[in-house]
Amino acid sequence: MTTTVERKATNVHWHKGDVTREKRAEILGHKGVTLWFTGLSGSGKSTVAVALERALTARGVLSYRLDGDNIRLGINANLGFSAADRQENIRRVGEISRLFADTGIVVLSSFISPYREDREKVRKMHEVGGLPFIEVFVDCPLDEAESRDPKGLYKKARAGEIKGFTGIDDPYEVPTSPELHLHTAEMTLEQEVALIFSTLQERGIIPKD
Repeated sequence: MTTTVERKATNVHWHKGDVTREKRAEILGHKGVTLWFTGLSGSGKSTVAVALERALTARGVLSYRLDGDNIRLGINANLGFSAADRQENIRRVGEISRLFADTGIVVLSSFISPYREDREKVRKMHEVGGLPFIEVFVDCPLDEAESRDPKGLYKKARAGEIKGFTGIDDPYEVPTSPELHLHTAEMTLEQEVALIFSTLQERGIIPKD
């Protein structure tokens, strides 16, 4: 499934500005990071991200949430759900997340991102740039996610109306070593947010209380 993005532009060079990442962190009072929420459709990725964004804002931490549907309504409107399009979808989101994190923003990226290779590529983007990346596995059993089915997608997939649906007729490759593992069937939303919050504090990304 590995593909190489063809660079069509020539004679392009990265222009480095005078304002450092450290200076931006000084202005904001915290560092930038990408929190990458991955899990099945209906696992609770967006729910956790929304609650976390609210909690961060209340503490004066600048964050921005990137959501799968929102991105596909705009910058990735030209992509479908083939393996190649899913890969390109995640690549673009990874680049956007990296840029936001570089500005000092706490980025909350919520995407099924079913393929382990794609998630690792996004991690590498951040590592090469010296930026923190935290993979958050929102772990929800398939039967539980399917029983929630907030968008009615599982029902359509079971009826054959949606092809290549993750968890039904397309695989979800479970993270092998995520920084955070949320068991949504066992944890409350408050516990999930608290765990992420404490992790950000322990890593020195946001200030402690």
